Order: sequence, then structure tokens, then C-alpha cells
Amino acid sequence: MQKNIFSLCVTRLFWLGLFLAVSFHADAESLDEPTAGSASRGYDLLTKTPFLPPDFTEEMFDSAWQVWPKPLRENAAKASPTERRQMAMERYGLTTRPGDASLEPLQYVVSGSEPNKTWTMNCFSCHGGSVYGTITPGAPNNRFALQTMTEELRSAKLKLGKPLSRMDLGAMFIPLGTTHGTTNAVVFGIGLMSRRDPQLNLIDAMPKPAVHHDMDAPPWWHFYKRPHIYIDGFAERGHRGLMQFTLVPENGPEFYREHEDDFKDVYAYLMSLRPPKFTGTVDHDLASTGEHLFNDTCARCHGTYGENKSYPDLRIPINEIGTDPVRLTALPVAGRQKYAISWFAHHGEAGEQQTVVNPDGYVAPPLDGIWASPPYLHNGSVPTLWHLLKPEQRPTIWRRAGEQMDSEKVGFEIEVVSRVPLTQSDIAIRRQYFDTQKFGKSNEGHLFPNELTDDEKSAVLEYLKTL
Repeated sequence: MQKNIFSLCVTRLFWLGLFLAVSFHADAESLDEPTAGSASRGYDLLTKTPFLPPDFTEEMFDSAWQVWPKPLRENAAKASPTERRQMAMERYGLTTRPGDASLEPLQYVVSGSEPNKTWTMNCFSCHGGSVYGTITPGAPNNRFALQTMTEELRSAKLKLGKPLSRMDLGAMFIPLGTTHGTTNAVVFGIGLMSRRDPQLNLIDAMPKPAVHHDMDAPPWWHFYKRPHIYIDGFAERGHRGLMQFTLVPENGPEFYREHEDDFKDVYAYLMSLRPPKFTGTVDHDLASTGEHLFNDTCARCHGTYGENKSYPDLRIPINEIGTDPVRLTALPVAGRQKYAISWFAHHGEAGEQQTVVNPDGYVAPPLDGIWASPPYLHNGSVPTLWHLLKPEQRPTIWRRAGEQMDSEKVGFEIEVVSRVPLTQSDIAIRRQYFDTQKFGKSNEGHLFPNELTDDEKSAVLEYLKTL
């Protein structure tokens, strides 16, 4: 029983963190390499095909409001079913699909027919958010509230007399994310792999204890530049690696051979994505100055952009970059080695992938569309680009205060507080606060901007809008 609960729960978590903090290597020619597979079919598969057992029914989701805090519950009771659905989706960080008026979420596959529709999590739960209010598949879902949603759906199921799922039970022991918009996910793929042999047959083994920590989801529009996945760049990019999220006991080794071509199409979809263009005001003279400064001081790690684009694929030692080390140390060498000898890495086949089992730091990400993907650093601890460039000004405890972009600082509009308001009765509100004093949430490091003057930082900030 405990094994099954843990396996399904960590699978859900790994789905969320599948691409958290990836690394990459590319030269000017390879950045736009063609990809086999159908991108449009890949999107359809993500939104229409459940590759996992369902998480809950539509009835359960639409009943969640009955367990909300009293003031919100009273407002929901007066609302129409459509309005209540919209309230629930907003509370849990879900969006509709672009161009779809059905109120079905981008982040879940809705299957079946009334009255037995089921909802199954997909990759868009973490990688299908909005860019300052504009629904954008591939953007980080910086409002996703999985822990809150799971707790409230569990209560709603008990109220309805419905059975609990393994996810409901497992989430009582494994945190799903302590701050909305981040997720405790990336280490769970290693846990799931511990119950498989190299050919993905199930074996009788308990996953080893994991170091729980929250991560920020990177944008998918970087994927085409990234030959390696994860912030430490330990695994090569590939369509098989995208299938790790499906390692539930119900999916035997035959599942992976049967669906491999499907994930070639999913891979093609990810490879097709590009960042949105900045639509605000840009001081082009200042941005031009910023470009020169960027190329002199930042391009060594983050690459160049425009006509002569390049990507250096540099892994920066942790003692040099100085950012929170928990993510790096949380994945053991043995766990990475388990992946290295698996079917996912094409072990023993032509084209076997190379896996870095003991990386010493984090790989600097590309910055395409950087203005559109706050918060920043791999754990989401920095709310704006202005704060990223001014390390001494980074807030200790903050929360997002609005949907619109802070046009001056480029990132979230935020509220800064001295402490998380523990007297706030609504747990969903408390989880909106990001406390950088907590384990794995430090906003320290990446002090390289201190080489620049304030005027130079302003110029670089202006240039970052154009990427």
C-alpha cells in the first residue's frame, strides 16, 4: 500500500517538474535544427490523451468550493456554476486553453462524458501558464497551487463520500509545493526509477528518501536550445526522457514502446515553441548600449542573440555562482547513474546518450523571452529582472500583488512584508508568499551584475526586454 501511494504521488510530482531547470548546448546553426514529428499532434496529445490514471472527476472539482474559507464559500454559493468554475480555476492557478470557450483547463486532460468526466494532469500543469494575463502554453505556470488544490479536493471527496486517491493520501506525507507557482518535483523521477530495472520492468524496491525542495518551472520556449535537461544539465534532451512522468505501476515496459512515436510528436511540439515578443515601450538607444554591455559581461554564460546567436553551454561551479545549492545536492550520483543505464538514455543502443552523474554546478539558461518568465533563479526566489540585477535589493519575503507586469522593474508587481501572515486563515493566501529564508529558497548568489554601475544595469535591463 505504501509503495503504491508513494509511486503514484511522486509520478504526479515528477510530471510537474519534468523540465525544471534545464541546461543546453548549441551553436548558431543547430539552434534551429529541424525536428521529426508533428508539433500540432504533439499539442493534441498533451491536451487530449491521458497517459496516467485520472486525478479526480469533474464533479469533485466543481464541488471544491464547498470546503473553501467561509467568506469565499459564501460568495461561491451565490455564483452560477460557470462563475464557480472560474473561481476555482483562478484559486488553483488553472487556465482555459487558448481559443477554447469550454472552461476545460489547459493543465488537465478531460476525458469521458457526463456525469463521469475525469481530469488527468498533463505537462501544462507547470508549463502552461500566462504571460501577465495572456494564456500562453509553454510559459511557466507561476500560479499553480497543487498542494492547496489537493488538500481541498481531498476534503471535498470526503464531504461527497467519495473514495480518496493515492495522490490524496500521498500528499499528506510528501509536500507538493510550499509556495504557489513552485513545485517539489524534480527529485521524484529518481525515486520512480529506483522501482524499475534498465528496461523499465517493475522491481520490488522502495524509493529512497528524497530531499524536498521547491523549484521554478522554466519556459518551454527555451527547449529548442537545450540539448540537456535540468538546471545541472545531467541528462541529454530526447523524446524518451519526456516519458519519465508516466512511471506509474500501471504502465509496464510495453507502454513505452507503444507510445514512443507519440512522444516524438510531443518532442516536436516543444521544439517548435518560441518566446513571445515584448509589446511594451523600449528605449532603443538605451537598449543598444545595454546590448554592448551584455555582450561584454553576460554573454560568456548566457550566449548572444539576434542574427549571430550562439549558446555556450557553460556549467558554472556552485562556489562561483553562489545560488542555492539544495537542488544540486538533492540528486545523488546513484540516482543519476540509474537514469544513465536506462532505456530513457538509449543505454546499449546506437546513439546512447551521455549522462553527467556528478555535476559540480548549474548551467546558465538562455534568456530568450526572459521578460515574460518571472520569477527568476532556478528556485523562483527573485520576482523581477531589476532585483536580479541588484542583488542587495532583493526582497526577503514577497508575494505577487497583481497580474500586470511591473514595467519599471520588469517582472511581477509585488508586495513586500516582514513576515508571512500566519494569522491569515486562508492557506491559499499564505502560500502566495515566497520566504527566501526557508530551505532551498535562498535568493543569494548570481552577483555578477555588481560589476556594472547603476546606469549600466538600467541599460542591460532595457536590452533584456528585446530578447
